[in-house]
Amino acid sequence: MKSTLLLTLLLGAFASSAPALTLSLGEIAPRVRTHNPALKAARLTIAEAQGRQLGAGRLSNPSFNYDFQNQSHVSPRTGVFSFDQSFPLTRRLSLEKQLTSQLVQAAELEVRDVERKLIAEAQQQVVRLLTLTRQKDLRQQQTELAQKLADFADGRAKAGEVSPLDAKQVRLDSQRLRVESRLLEAQSVSLLGQLKPMLGLNAEDSLTISGDLPPMVLPKVTTWTVRPDYRLAQTKIIAAETDKSLARANRLQDVKMGLFASNEMQDVPGTGRVYTGYAGFRFSLPLPFWNRNQGAIAEKTATADRARLERDALAMQINSESGTARKEMETNASIVREAREDLLPLAAQQMEAMEKAYESGQAELQSVLRSRDQRLQLESSTLDALRDFHLARIRYEAAVGTHSH
Repeated sequence: MKSTLLLTLLLGAFASSAPALTLSLGEIAPRVRTHNPALKAARLTIAEAQGRQLGAGRLSNPSFNYDFQNQSHVSPRTGVFSFDQSFPLTRRLSLEKQLTSQLVQAAELEVRDVERKLIAEAQQQVVRLLTLTRQKDLRQQQTELAQKLADFADGRAKAGEVSPLDAKQVRLDSQRLRVESRLLEAQSVSLLGQLKPMLGLNAEDSLTISGDLPPMVLPKVTTWTVRPDYRLAQTKIIAAETDKSLARANRLQDVKMGLFASNEMQDVPGTGRVYTGYAGFRFSLPLPFWNRNQGAIAEKTATADRARLERDALAMQINSESGTARKEMETNASIVREAREDLLPLAAQQMEAMEKAYESGQAELQSVLRSRDQRLQLESSTLDALRDFHLARIRYEAAVGTHSH
């Protein structure tokens, strides 16, 4: 009994401990495609459209009828069998098949557009997380430098060369950097919490983002006509035109054709029982006198015109999104290059010079701390510009549909 209980607890602990997942920025798109729960639900719209396609373009079911009338003094006993079927006079059935096929294609494109947005959103979260990691590393480096400076100030304060207030000020600055690092850690926890559902993970699952931000390279200029929502807008125009043709085809209702046969029996006095019967064919043609489906035709015409205008508006929006994102990339790239090539080396030299001057008693502590803060602020701003470059790159890739091929 005890061994069974122990085995059950071990199996439960093993089942509850999910393996740690480690992903890089390049692995986010495949993970979203396969594990995002919202995307899984969206794919069912394709199955719904395919289900509607199965029932489209079919003849209506035939009808079988039987009428019975018993014998009376003036009429014989009669049993009438009939079989009726409706047939369209227009291309209604083929248009229904064509329309449902276009709606299946529209559902597929709609799912791919959801996928495009989810991938871009998840990738942006990963870029922010990677930037926060580099920001924390930067704070750690600055904390180590502040610790060294604090130790030096303590030694000089004990020797009576500087005021003890200077040593306390450096210690305070070191603690400030640790607090900033903890705040960045809290932001990372929040971003991870937002990212996990996008990747199909629960809050208690372990997720680690590995790697670093990719090189700062401008993507090639590509056409955005492959973007799913733009192709969806074009498909909606085609479907609206098909729907308009279907409304015109419904101006004439279906004709009905039928076969019937009757078996009659009559008791005739002096003659006995007499059996007779007959067979025939019937045809019913509805006349379009009062209703020619004008309302539906006008509605579908307006729908087709609206679909064209929506496609044109979307084209302008996509062009603006891609153009703006590319300009943001170019601007942030120039900021990062200028900072790395000119400003950061100059700030590092200035900080080293001020620290050496302070150690030799030629500079005040406030000047040293100011130079360190300037370098930290510059490095942090450079990381922000690098982050904004990659966020703009992801927006550009989403705008041109890079992950939608």
